[in-house]
Amino acid sequence: MSDWILYVILAGGVAFAVSSWWGVRRLKARHIRSAVREDAHNPNPGDQKVAVILNPVKNNAEVARNAIIDACELAGWDAPRFYETTVDDPGYGQSRQALADRADVILACGGDGTVRVVAECLAHKNVAMGLIPVGTGNLLARNVDLDVTDMEGCIQTALFGHQRYIDTATMAISNSITGHASTHTFLVIAGMGLDAEVVGDTREDLKKTVGWLAYTEAGVRHLPGRRKRVSITMDDEPEQARKIRSVLFANCGLIPGGIDFIPQAMIDDGMLDIVVMSPRSAFGWLAMYTKILFKHKHNLPMMSFYRSGKVTIRSQEPMATQLDGDPSGEATKVTVQVEPASLLVRVPKAKTA
Repeated sequence: MSDWILYVILAGGVAFAVSSWWGVRRLKARHIRSAVREDAHNPNPGDQKVAVILNPVKNNAEVARNAIIDACELAGWDAPRFYETTVDDPGYGQSRQALADRADVILACGGDGTVRVVAECLAHKNVAMGLIPVGTGNLLARNVDLDVTDMEGCIQTALFGHQRYIDTATMAISNSITGHASTHTFLVIAGMGLDAEVVGDTREDLKKTVGWLAYTEAGVRHLPGRRKRVSITMDDEPEQARKIRSVLFANCGLIPGGIDFIPQAMIDDGMLDIVVMSPRSAFGWLAMYTKILFKHKHNLPMMSFYRSGKVTIRSQEPMATQLDGDPSGEATKVTVQVEPASLLVRVPKAKTA
């Protein structure tokens, strides 16, 4: 690796550390992830049949397994039933089986990919999902105010906490070149363009070493790319033509490091917050980063914000896509739509003032 890339990664690390400190500081003062602010409610009292969708290759997976078993035994409940994910099935079949077995609560024990798959299966099913975050990002857990460093606390919340309904969103992906098409659920932020390129090209060895800072190196390599022409249609509004580098679709906006990337994105408002980014140079990227970090109100011509229940983007050439930090292939068309109040999630009891 050349020296200049190392210097950029170091500079990115310093900037990330500063922004993380600043983000946490700001969030302590005001952290509102809810628009409706409906009080979380207690689940039905009594014994619960607990199912756990477990990614066995994650760090601390066995620690989590034993802790869940101990918690259920201490409560006097039947032993939880575990359904392990595999390379061939990341949780779809396991979640459907847990529903068929009439579980009262289904715990997603893994990273963001496991959580997203379980949520996709539980959406509109009125069965609660508990979160045991043992991944790197743990995006949804952060956005429902779980302490991702406290496994015991997360288990207590998943088994005995309150619960509330949140929005989910779906992204329909189609590629006119290959003929591939699929539709998947996401919970936090999906994207098309540069952000997805960075996610798909981040070095796994570097990610294991420095965590989320590894995205800096991939980001530096992809910054020099060109803008691409797309058409954007939101709800029933007229189609607009744009040249873009990246589009983000946010259900909620808190990301690792305490950064509230899209502060106006609320998890239960029945709307998507869409960010269209079209910088021409490194100066444009720097201006956008400054806006996000300091949350200033000045509009930037290369960064546009919209709110919509549904958005469709068409591109003549395939563009990379991602769902909650997982690459989801290239697409010439994506249709993203919010699913209001579609998922029941176990959350901590609301703090009283």
